[in-house]
Amino acid sequence: MALHHVVVVGAGFGGLEFTRAMAGAPVRINLIDRRNHHLFQPLLYQVATTSLATSEIAWPVRHLLRNRKDVTTLLGSVTGVDPSGKRVLLAGGEALAYDTLVLATGARHAYFGHDEWEPFAPGLKTLEDATTIRRRILLAFERAERESDPDKRRALMTLVIIGGGPTGVELAGTIAELARDTLDGEFRNIDTTAARVVLIEAGDRVLSNFRPKLSAYAKDALEKIGVEVELGRAVSECDEEGVVFGGERLNAGTIIWAAGVAASPAAEWLGAAADRVGRIMVEPDLTVPGQPDIFAIGDTVHVERKEGGLVPGVAPAAKQQGWHVAGTVKARLAGDQAARPFVYKSDGDLATIGKRAAVIDFGWISLTGRLAWWIWGIAHIYFLIGLRNRLAVSLSWLWIYVSGQRSARLITQGDDEDS
Repeated sequence: MALHHVVVVGAGFGGLEFTRAMAGAPVRINLIDRRNHHLFQPLLYQVATTSLATSEIAWPVRHLLRNRKDVTTLLGSVTGVDPSGKRVLLAGGEALAYDTLVLATGARHAYFGHDEWEPFAPGLKTLEDATTIRRRILLAFERAERESDPDKRRALMTLVIIGGGPTGVELAGTIAELARDTLDGEFRNIDTTAARVVLIEAGDRVLSNFRPKLSAYAKDALEKIGVEVELGRAVSECDEEGVVFGGERLNAGTIIWAAGVAASPAAEWLGAAADRVGRIMVEPDLTVPGQPDIFAIGDTVHVERKEGGLVPGVAPAAKQQGWHVAGTVKARLAGDQAARPFVYKSDGDLATIGKRAAVIDFGWISLTGRLAWWIWGIAHIYFLIGLRNRLAVSLSWLWIYVSGQRSARLITQGDDEDS
């Protein structure tokens, strides 16, 4: 008798956790992803801001699953799903049959109807995004060193981050420290400590998912390290010269988008109901309505919590969903067809501001300052894969903490036109 065939699309937190949780089950698994690596996305901004190298936060999927003979990893792009034929459609005209399908396809950037802004304001979701942003930040200072026009030099040394969520706050804080600590004294014609780092948030506070007092602390902490925080004014224009917000023009050499995300096209593949940002409106057990053999997890799904609000698009939620779906599939294989509603258990919200401050909201307690920063660091190191990576990241952070120096400051992947 042929083994039950499970196809998993996406090797992020949800897809990888599901695959791991299925160890020992009487199934064969195909894990498909467009990239050959699993990415620890919470630290992606540290690659973009020269704190960590790409290899410290990403691992080849094949290596992670090398001992799982029941898993076949495929590098490829999914273009659609044929639910009636129970097939996953791949680029190049291939198709892969499934008995159970798990969609863990994540999210992409959302520019709120202004996709034309993307070339000028890249978002941060992949390693390629991170190295692109790192390149733009470092090149802005290099060009400023050669620029004789004071207005153009001032613009090159203005860096704008759009969006005051955790990613925007973490980017702004680290970029400010990069300019004021790491690069200080390395140039001859410019003073990097005079760089402007501007964080623009359309809402009335940064970190809107945190308690108001933590948002206020984060704003104060950012301003103490030199970040200009602009609240209540949305960006209305964005081009290669800068941005317009609240009717005011700000010329900037670097713009980074951290204002919003949209789900993957998984809902479009299935013709399933979706919310306004494209997340699939799944059943309580994480199945797609009308498709009991298709599960969807992670950033690509809309899941409501009993206490109100949505399950957040964070790594712990995706991992919990992966475990939950694995439990359901194993129960079905054992003959138990009962629906098992997913219940999210929050591990708290965390965000860091530079190298000495952070905010943590565990619900029952909130923390700020250096203690929060150390707890944030320990938590992230714990969830990294492998002793080598934990040691490498720990040593990198300790060196940055003590010296202010960031070692991953290589300008790569460019051509002569960029310099």
